[in-house]
Amino acid sequence: MKFPKPHTLKQVAQIIDCDYVGADDFQVLGMNEIHVVEPGDIVFVDHPKYYDKALQSAATIVLINKDVDCPEGKALLISEDPFRDFNKLTKHFKPFRASNSSVSASAKIGENTIIQPNCFIGNNVTIGNHCIIHANVTIYDDAVIGNNVTIHSGTILGASAFYYKNRTEGFDQLISGGRVVIKDNVDIGALCTIDKGVTGDTIIGEGSKLDNQIQVGHDTVIGKKCLIASQVGIAGCCIIEDEVTIWGQVGTNSGITIGKKAVILGQTGVTKSVAGGKSYFGTPIEEARVKLKELAYVKQIPNIIDQLKNK
Repeated sequence: MKFPKPHTLKQVAQIIDCDYVGADDFQVLGMNEIHVVEPGDIVFVDHPKYYDKALQSAATIVLINKDVDCPEGKALLISEDPFRDFNKLTKHFKPFRASNSSVSASAKIGENTIIQPNCFIGNNVTIGNHCIIHANVTIYDDAVIGNNVTIHSGTILGASAFYYKNRTEGFDQLISGGRVVIKDNVDIGALCTIDKGVTGDTIIGEGSKLDNQIQVGHDTVIGKKCLIASQVGIAGCCIIEDEVTIWGQVGTNSGITIGKKAVILGQTGVTKSVAGGKSYFGTPIEEARVKLKELAYVKQIPNIIDQLKNK
């Protein structure tokens, strides 16, 4: 998430009332999670296990809960609670804006696009040309939808990320300030839910087709010409490369990658990243030919036991 204009390190420190290490005028351009940070971004870290990863990331400003040596060319924001202060920055730069109409006046809707009754189109949404948005679709703020996109009834684009910190008083949500981006020629079925990124984008690539009742988690990127069947659940921060086929009731762990042209058979649990160009099945996931051979062997166990008894 980029800020509307560059800020200085001192200005950002004043927003969250924390100490800092670095020049007062050190430039801050935005904030992001560690997997999508760029130079000029703030990244937060609040556990020693991840200090080195954050300090060595592409981010040039690290919001951290320990006074550590600052890497050359970077700056630190020293906070007793980086999670809380990351939320403060999201609220400051991306505050929630209530709507007072079903289709926001700031929404941009392209030529020959049809919006059916009872849809909600949020602030600063962009919808391209020749789209059909069926009844009762909800599109949260800042979503970007390309040309020739069809979205069926009951689908929701842009709900918050399922991302919480467990505190003594209960679960504290990391506030989502990202977007959903749907590329050209995408079809999305009924009752799908696609969560926005925490600070970046959740993306559905050009020409991909989603069946009904699919969940796509925050910051996940689905490539071009993917085919995803009903009741698939894709966790946050996944990468689904181009031309992947995922059949019904598949579930994934967060942060995995499915390689180009892979086929994931129904009811598979994608517990780890897998290479492209192969078919997979089972939980934990294995190549389909290996897993099916194992299942065939298992079926032989009763016969083997009977043979041993009769010896």
